[in-house]
Amino acid sequence: MSEKSNMSRRSFLKATGGAASAVAVTGTVAGQETTTGQDGGQDGGAEGTLNLINTGTMSTLDPIKATDTASGTVIQQMFDALMNYPDGAIAVETQLAQGYERSDDLTTYTFNLKQGAQFHEDYGEVTAQDLIYSWERLAASEESRRAYFILDSIGVAHETDGDGNYQPGTLALEAVDDYTLRVTLEEPFHATLPILAYTSFAALPEGILGDIQGYDGEMEYQTFATENPIGAGPFQFETWQPNDQAEVSRFEDYHGQAAQVEAVNWRIIEDDNAIYTYAMNRNADYFPIPTPFYDPNKVSVENTDDQGREIGTYGPVRNGATVNYLAVATINAFYIGFNTDQVEKPARQAAAYAMNQGQVIDQIFKGRGEAAYHFTPPNIYPGGPDAYNQHAQQNYPYGYNQTQIQQARQVMEEAGYGPDNQYQFTFTIYSGSDTWQQTAQLLRDQLASAHISMNVESAPFSTLLQRGREGNLQAYSLGWVMDWPAPDNFLQLLNPPQTDTSQDAPISYVNWSDTEAAQRATSAYEQVQDNPAPTDEAEAARNESYIQMEEANWEDVVFLPVYHETDERFWYGNLDISAFGAAGPSRQMYNTTNID
Repeated sequence: MSEKSNMSRRSFLKATGGAASAVAVTGTVAGQETTTGQDGGQDGGAEGTLNLINTGTMSTLDPIKATDTASGTVIQQMFDALMNYPDGAIAVETQLAQGYERSDDLTTYTFNLKQGAQFHEDYGEVTAQDLIYSWERLAASEESRRAYFILDSIGVAHETDGDGNYQPGTLALEAVDDYTLRVTLEEPFHATLPILAYTSFAALPEGILGDIQGYDGEMEYQTFATENPIGAGPFQFETWQPNDQAEVSRFEDYHGQAAQVEAVNWRIIEDDNAIYTYAMNRNADYFPIPTPFYDPNKVSVENTDDQGREIGTYGPVRNGATVNYLAVATINAFYIGFNTDQVEKPARQAAAYAMNQGQVIDQIFKGRGEAAYHFTPPNIYPGGPDAYNQHAQQNYPYGYNQTQIQQARQVMEEAGYGPDNQYQFTFTIYSGSDTWQQTAQLLRDQLASAHISMNVESAPFSTLLQRGREGNLQAYSLGWVMDWPAPDNFLQLLNPPQTDTSQDAPISYVNWSDTEAAQRATSAYEQVQDNPAPTDEAEAARNESYIQMEEANWEDVVFLPVYHETDERFWYGNLDISAFGAAGPSRQMYNTTNID
């Protein structure tokens, strides 16, 4: 949310096209099968190694380039930022910061850094200058897919050129001394501290890479991003074998609580059957259970805490064990996105009429979440879950928990389609995902009665993202998990200027423009950006705009919300691990985890 003094926030977005994409991969997502030959968990493996499953293909280990949960889960263990969400709870706390002060006008933050916090591999102590370098990379590096976080969302003051592009070296950051960092925002931002907990703001040693002005770099970029990332987190890098596994080991000189385990190993497995087999062979200590293998009747909830987390047991599972169970309504949204340049509005509306979100949740996802009618999750929707449900029940135009095939057929016939003139488009899903495959098949069968021939194809997660960025998807299934817990973090994906796939890093892949609803959404998001302050008046203006954006999306069916996932994790009795919070398991750090 920043700009040059003579450039408005909306001009910045129009000039840059926005941002990047971040997508969720969960235990219900699947892809290629991976063998399960590694021992671990209770029955083997390296002593003191926490064995996990990463259910998505990793793309990078660079905090400013990673936009996928699979990479972020590993990055979270190796890189520390000023702030953090302890155990994935959304109550942000200090991490590299020891404390902070905020000016009366809410635009200047002065952070006092912990003294003695060390980088990995003898790269020295973390200082304010290291953070300035790291944040300059976030703003200026060609590798960054998160520049909008610092330039626009949080709005660190900076200058731009005549075309609206960031002028390198102009961030309003000051190293008052080695342990004091002063940050000046263009104007107050309601989620400053929460967004600083995101790993894009993590500290790197000054000058380690030469991808910004003024630095030659001590390491080749590809080496850093794939073979030797250097952070200040509780674990340091050991290995990453793409599509196979990744491992980090305990960093003995960590500034916080030293890791209780010697290492964390992730096997990268995208196929539902392979995930379940790996967990049932006790190769994983802590794991998801893919929906095809999940039985809700095996859940026994013993306690629901003050954060709404359900804790209990599950079982017996296939290997005869009864495992520990945790369920959390995390902040996420899973949806079908439509490239509006390639899928006509009547077909998008027909898909919305045909989709019965309640049926999908109950019959396909086995109740593991809530039916979605807004892109904003219920736990951060203005007014909370009750307001979310009331607004959807009273206003959703395509049938609340209903399949309306007659209306779907009518809208297509009014557009000139019929039995001898069927409309066609392709829906691309995560490869190997049984649940999304079933959802796609259900939608395909329903649309066949509405003069639409929908082709279903699958692609590996990384391929799907790449094709989306290039504008080569007609319709696709993806999810979004929070970067910070506010509706604007979600609804930025429905800000039309940020959906243009002709830009270098579109945040979503829908090319939404040139309609009355798109104009309303654009104006509403401009109002969000024009009211960024942490005040009641600004919050009321943002809340009004959030609902306007949701309703504009309903009109054009750019995103068809499907469900909000309840994140569940299971673990064997040898593991002592804290419950994660609404920020989700990908934000959880494992330095406090113990293995018996």
